Amino acid sequence: MKISLLARLVSLVSASCAPAEPGHPSNAVVIGAILPFSGRESAIGGNLEKAMLLAIEDLNAAGGLDGRPFDISSRDSHSSTERGLSPLRDLLQAEQVAYVVGPEENELALKIAPEMRALDAFHMLPGYAAPSVARSDTRGGWMRLAPSTFDIGCALAKLAVRDGVGTVNTLAARDDFNTTLSSRFITAFVELGGKSLPSTTFTPGEQAYTAELESGFGHHAERTLLAAYPISGSTIVTEWTAAGRPGTWFLGPALRTEVLLANIPTGSLDGYVGVTPSLSLQNECHITDADRETVDCTTENAAAFIGHFSRRWDGEVPFPAAHFYYDGVVLIAMGLAYAEAKRGSIPASGHELQQIIRDLNSPANESASWRDLKTAMTKLRAGIPLRYVGAAAEYEFDEYGANQHRFMQTWTIRGDAFVDLAPVAVTCKSWN
Repeated sequence: MKISLLARLVSLVSASCAPAEPGHPSNAVVIGAILPFSGRESAIGGNLEKAMLLAIEDLNAAGGLDGRPFDISSRDSHSSTERGLSPLRDLLQAEQVAYVVGPEENELALKIAPEMRALDAFHMLPGYAAPSVARSDTRGGWMRLAPSTFDIGCALAKLAVRDGVGTVNTLAARDDFNTTLSSRFITAFVELGGKSLPSTTFTPGEQAYTAELESGFGHHAERTLLAAYPISGSTIVTEWTAAGRPGTWFLGPALRTEVLLANIPTGSLDGYVGVTPSLSLQNECHITDADRETVDCTTENAAAFIGHFSRRWDGEVPFPAAHFYYDGVVLIAMGLAYAEAKRGSIPASGHELQQIIRDLNSPANESASWRDLKTAMTKLRAGIPLRYVGAAAEYEFDEYGANQHRFMQTWTIRGDAFVDLAPVAVTCKSWN
């Protein structure tokens, strides 16, 4: 599937069903997107792409790359490593895109990594399920925006300990992200003094999960983490409700979507707690106790982006992950604009672009908000280094290109709505 920005200017139809367009605006700087428009993760693909398209519109309204427009070229990962590899290679080889955002699928990102390195391409990874970035290379550039499974597992474990929970286990989908999250949660909980009981995995996409539910709750853990994507998760919750709602859930980050709420009995998950990345800026959060465990955060920045997105897309609300996809596009554009100002050309090397973006986001640099990209791009074109205060976070990257996270957002469900609870600090031991 190839989709250009021009199609979006005349239609608000979701990218998963919009007709392909043959080209891009003249002299456009094209950013590739590999997203799940079909398959088990299809519920999120169109929403994530709309965040990227909104970033493109905002950047072009701010003057683009010294007058050159930005554009998006999207492909369907089919929620699959096997089926997603060919569309991703098409972006890299047929279209020769030098900057790729996505995929959501951990295994697909790992599979394409050697080719990205060989091409010295740049890879922006905004998704929760993106692989960890912890290696140094001389070719290719990788950046990870969302918290790692270490961060999420730590936050869930701390919630369990705070609530006096003594035993936990998990019911996790057999995919790389959710099984890894399951492992990190158990590891963190044991590190904090808790006890783990046998966990259960399941195959996504089944019609029923009777045996898996019996196995998962048969050990009578005080909390069971449901680590799944929303389609399978809703099937499990519906069946669990019919079985009398045994046990007590923790809810994994991928479940915070309207798709889950629309496909479970109303009220069935009321009061159960989940964790997602905090969308509050660091300066919106404050530690309020001596043990540095109680956090108070405001959400004005995230609310402003939700309003911006909803006005553009006919009232649709961005998924939490969509904030990171918007930021991923802006970070690429900022790096290119600054490099062109300082060198007279944009970098041909993904490795070099990664270093430029890391350097721009040094805490010592002046800040630039997503809300005023016109001023930001003007300053970058003048060669002034700026760190990005985005829709999801204030960015600061480690030596490998992974964004640093200090807080996670907790939430619950009430009826047909998600309700935010207090954030939790990510301060687990050295394994994190």
